[in-house]
Amino acid sequence: MLVFVISKEGKPLMPCKPATARKLLKKGYAKVVKRTPFIIQLNFECENKVQDVTLGVDTGYKNVGLSAISCSKELFSAEAELRTNIVKLLSERLMYRRGRRNKLWYRKARFLNRGNKSKGWLAPSVEHRLNSHIKLINFVKSILPVSRINIEAAAFDIQKINNPEISGTDYQNGVQKDFWNIREYVLYRDNHTCQAPSCKHKDKILNVHHIESRQTGGDRQDNLITLCETCHKAYHNGKFKLSVKKHKNFKAETIMSILRWKIVNKLRELGNTVNITYGYITKSARIALKLEKTHSNDAFCIAGGTEQEQTNTYAEKQTRRNNRAIQLNRKGFKPSVRKVRYMFQPNNIV
Repeated sequence: MLVFVISKEGKPLMPCKPATARKLLKKGYAKVVKRTPFIIQLNFECENKVQDVTLGVDTGYKNVGLSAISCSKELFSAEAELRTNIVKLLSERLMYRRGRRNKLWYRKARFLNRGNKSKGWLAPSVEHRLNSHIKLINFVKSILPVSRINIEAAAFDIQKINNPEISGTDYQNGVQKDFWNIREYVLYRDNHTCQAPSCKHKDKILNVHHIESRQTGGDRQDNLITLCETCHKAYHNGKFKLSVKKHKNFKAETIMSILRWKIVNKLRELGNTVNITYGYITKSARIALKLEKTHSNDAFCIAGGTEQEQTNTYAEKQTRRNNRAIQLNRKGFKPSVRKVRYMFQPNNIV
């Protein structure tokens, strides 16, 4: 493992070996800034001569791979696991706010106070991933003199994934063509009959039921099924179960298609030199180097690594800064305790 060095002014320098860092600390020429990864700051003026360092970023919906290389070796390698509970927490917040608001019925309505969404608005779960990518990249730049950044931009054609033979005008002529909305299509698809097993009710009222909750499955046609009013109530009362095959959710592919240019443009706005690569190039480079399929190895290939000596990989799992009274006052939590996320925990080194 290498020890990362920053100058007296706070600028990143080339890392050194642990023995060199030990001598600097012992003589008082440097001080410890962070322990994992181990970072020291020099106490004297020095020439800021650095080498060219390339940072490779393997973007992802749940995991991000990072690899910084020089001409001779890999200087930094890490894998970060992003949070996936943003949607759930926002739904809980909505529930609590509605409950609190219902108790204040005498107050003037405020649902029209919110202005229109600004240009470039992103959903909170998407914005979190964008900010997490930028934060991880800035952290590496704070400890290494990164001169350029290589990013893998993934593009997903979801219609092509569902139907490999689709082409031309078939993209505009989907299954929902000539239908007013998704509900009308689902009723037509199910022949306006209840799809519950052994349904013998003569209920004329039909409902469109979400197989998975709307929070996780959305309003996709594959996630909707027709049930009569009686069976719909019986299902939610737990009287029977639906044996319906769950279709693949393309939530990750959709979010990454949105993020691929957002990340690149954001980094360029911050003054970085950004190069774009693609998944098939990364795959061929990884196979040629005979490397295992991991996010850190993909990032190594994205950075342009060939014969460089690879280093150990840090692992980070993002967690929530949990300090809300509604949770801290529950049984098992102490009001004075605060859970704080630290980047790259010592026991997470792979």
